[in-house]
Amino acid sequence: MAKPKKHNTAEKTFLEQYNPAQFERPSVAVDIAILTVLHKQLEVVTVKRTEHPFKDQYALPGGFVGMTESLDDAAARVLKNKANLENVYLEQLFTFGQPNRDPRMRIISVTYYALVPPAQLEGIQTHNIVNLKLAFDHNQILETALNRIQGKLEYAPIGTSLLPEKFTLRELQDVHETILGKPLNKDAFRRKILASGQLKPTGTLETGQGFRPAEYYRTAEESTKRKAENTN
Repeated sequence: MAKPKKHNTAEKTFLEQYNPAQFERPSVAVDIAILTVLHKQLEVVTVKRTEHPFKDQYALPGGFVGMTESLDDAAARVLKNKANLENVYLEQLFTFGQPNRDPRMRIISVTYYALVPPAQLEGIQTHNIVNLKLAFDHNQILETALNRIQGKLEYAPIGTSLLPEKFTLRELQDVHETILGKPLNKDAFRRKILASGQLKPTGTLETGQGFRPAEYYRTAEESTKRKAENTN
């Protein structure tokens, strides 16, 4: 194993004498688009600002990054403190750094998006994303998140993150249609999603339905996890 590099004398002297205050420094924040599908509508978690700028307007949950905090840790803290969320699908999205994006000072925002089933957002304020007006450049962040999710649906099973652990193919198709904003052919959708190997049948059926009950599925990852738990 390689040993940590030691600073030579000249470099050590330079670092001891270095004055970071001689350069202007921007602040860094994280902002998170927390998305869910509720009643076949795509919704986002918002917070109402209590201070200027944009007082009384809605914004995405966010916060400044601490000096000893990683970006991912800061995002996890914002999720916990502002939406009481942990262990949800979270992905870094994009960095927004226009000089005038925040009227207070130079603030660079490293943005994330999270996908959360509606049951985990009980008591949390959400808004339909259609015609939603947000503070700062948060509408641009939301649009970027939606574009990323729409693209990933083609090759990754992220739509399942918006559903309970067990779900039907009809429920998953509803999620895809809501995100994409268009109807999908039922047979083609099912063939494609089942051929991907992303899902595993649970062997259980819907109950209490007045028509032929549908089978429940899990993600392949969740199915493997459960098998390991049962083995242990």
